Amino acid sequence: MQKKPFWSGPKKPMNGGPNKGKNNRNQRGGKQQKEELAINDEIRAPEVRLVGDNVEEGIYPILKALKIAEEQELDLIEIAPMAQPPVCKIMDYQKYQFQQKKKLKEQKAKATKVVVKEIRFGPQTDEHDYNFKLKHAIGFLKEGAKVKSYVFFKGRSILFKEQGEVLLLRFANDLEDYAKVDQMPVLEGKRMTIMLSPKKQTSKKKDADKPKDEAPKATSAPEASEAPEEASQD
Repeated sequence: MQKKPFWSGPKKPMNGGPNKGKNNRNQRGGKQQKEELAINDEIRAPEVRLVGDNVEEGIYPILKALKIAEEQELDLIEIAPMAQPPVCKIMDYQKYQFQQKKKLKEQKAKATKVVVKEIRFGPQTDEHDYNFKLKHAIGFLKEGAKVKSYVFFKGRSILFKEQGEVLLLRFANDLEDYAKVDQMPVLEGKRMTIMLSPKKQTSKKKDADKPKDEAPKATSAPEASEAPEEASQD
């Protein structure tokens, strides 16, 4: 009976090795783990600084801070772990999380997203195509998007670059009620580009809402004065 060859090399670790689970936990948490805060018994600092309306602000031993939170039936939340000592607040952790999510949502809503719509012309665009694209540009600008319009020169059509510039300037002029020019026509390779951004419509809307001044009434001719009474009566 043949014996199996002896192998003295390293054995393959079971279940991917002892560090597999740990690495997966770190990767699985990702950004979410960094945003989570230590609460209650998870706080490791020997003393903390308490802040908030429901406590007397100051530095407390961790056991004292936990006792105060327990007496109020609330959580001790480490809101600034990098401070010396860490800053904590006593409040309902679920309520704190809700407030943070609400604040983040409001910040995202306030952050304006810049949308850029592109409109392409040829150097010899016909009138029908031009008006069709002009209508689309007006719609984009009314929605608050920027418009990047360009003329693409294919092959020998680069010879008509002056014609392309005239087209873009006409485009900007036709949109002057809706847009302002951020960048005049610039030739970059085979493209001549102009950038337009929407005008604020608030002032125009207010003017439109105001009642128009009534046309001045025509002044009537002065009424004829009554005939003077006769100086003497018979």
